[in-house]
Amino acid sequence: MSLLTANPLISMKKQYPQKKTLANCVWKMRWFYILMLPGLVYFIVYKYIPMWGLLMAFQDYMPTTGITGSEWVGLKHFISFFSNDGFYILFRNTLMISAGSLIFSFPIPIILALLLNEIRHNVYKRTVQTLLYLPHFLSTVVICSIAYTMFSMEDGIVNHIIEWFGFERLNILMNADAYRPLYISTGIWQNAGWGTIIYLAALAGVDVQMYEAASIEGASRLQRTWYITLPSILPVIMVTLILRLGDILEVGVEKTLLLSNAMNRDVAEVFDSYVYNRGIVSGQYSYGAAVGLFKSAVGLILVLSANWFSKKVTDESIY
Repeated sequence: MSLLTANPLISMKKQYPQKKTLANCVWKMRWFYILMLPGLVYFIVYKYIPMWGLLMAFQDYMPTTGITGSEWVGLKHFISFFSNDGFYILFRNTLMISAGSLIFSFPIPIILALLLNEIRHNVYKRTVQTLLYLPHFLSTVVICSIAYTMFSMEDGIVNHIIEWFGFERLNILMNADAYRPLYISTGIWQNAGWGTIIYLAALAGVDVQMYEAASIEGASRLQRTWYITLPSILPVIMVTLILRLGDILEVGVEKTLLLSNAMNRDVAEVFDSYVYNRGIVSGQYSYGAAVGLFKSAVGLILVLSANWFSKKVTDESIY
């Protein structure tokens, strides 16, 4: 009989290994935690710590006394905001711009990714991808400057083309009816190419043998796309859609301030610009915090609802 089998303690440890502690698990995965550290620090510093400022929504905040010394007023600012005559206009403008951006801009990266995936010439494919990505790296100021240059009534290239065809020039930048299409179209041009990255990555994971089998069975390219490609990337599409719904009331304040003017302000004023004007410019910090908290609450409800609906209908969800 060997020493290993003769010693009952050693035999018991072999049959019932010692339970791993949390410290041992963390040490074993230490390099993964180190890689995760920069992102974790970013979210703690810029996302979670600023949530302390949400308390201002329930106070009459004074910079001299700070959050801990300001007077508590409960739901005063929320009641004032909801009873404001401009609440409906703000909600309508924000929802129309956000919903329009979602409806028209969400499918375009998917379509572009499908088209790019069909290109077999690598040099041409990479050139097109680069040209599509470039607008994403332009700042909002540059994008709006390009819009002003193109649609200016005096020197804009669009009005020159309209005049060349024998029609009168259009004051597009001052036209309230043209504001939303202008806002949505510039957003599509700026972000559509960048949005294809995640879908191209998903398309790279589709099993090639499925396409080969479908080709043998006589399926056309459109049928292969409809019955193989789209179902394969459906989980990515649903997760992206759910996350986008959380930002349904998020409309960029920079772009709104740059494209809006006295003639189109009735359709351009949104929650973000309203918070900027009331909270920052006018110094009503608590009121601005209340509006921001309302937006966040609506976004959270939409994400949870969309996640539940997606899980019930398609079995795809974030959690």
